[in-house]
Amino acid sequence: MKDKKKLEILDILSRDSRTDADTIATMTGLSAEQVREVIADFEKRGIIKQYTATIDWEKAGVDKIVAYIDVKVVPAREVGFDAVAMRIARHTEVRSAALVSGGNDLRVVIETTHMNELAKFIAEKIATIDGVAGTSTHFLLRKYKDDYTLFEEPEVDTRLVVTP
Repeated sequence: MKDKKKLEILDILSRDSRTDADTIATMTGLSAEQVREVIADFEKRGIIKQYTATIDWEKAGVDKIVAYIDVKVVPAREVGFDAVAMRIARHTEVRSAALVSGGNDLRVVIETTHMNELAKFIAEKIATIDGVAGTSTHFLLRKYKDDYTLFEEPEVDTRLVVTP
C-alpha cells in the first residue's frame, strides 16, 4: 500500500476520529480490512496517540478559562529548551506545550474554571522553574474554530425576499 493512502487515513481520522473503517475504505479506495490493519499499526507505533472529542464547553454550560502562556526560556547546555518544556508539559493542567518561533520560546495552553487556579499555576509551577526567564499570558475570548470544527453556526436569513 502506498504511503499516500496511509496519509489519507491519518488526515481523515485527524478531522473526525469517529470515522469508521468502512467509511474510510470508501473514501480511500482500500478495503475495510486494510484500513483496520493500517490504523492498528499506527496505534502500535505511537503515530496515533489518542482519539478525542472537540467539546463546545459554552453550549455545555461550563465556563472555561483558556490561557495561552508564552514562556521565555534560557536554554540549558546540551538539552536546550527540552528540559523546561517537558517539566511544564508533565503537569496535568497543561493541555498543550510547544516550542515556537518569535519573541518567546514556548507556548503553553491551560484550561481551567477559576482564575485563581490559573494564577497559582503560573506563579508556583511555571515561573519557579529554573530556566524560565518570564511569561506572558493571553486569554481566549471567543472560539470560532477548533480542530477543524466550526463553533459558530452560520445565521440563516429568515427574511422574505421582496422584489420591486
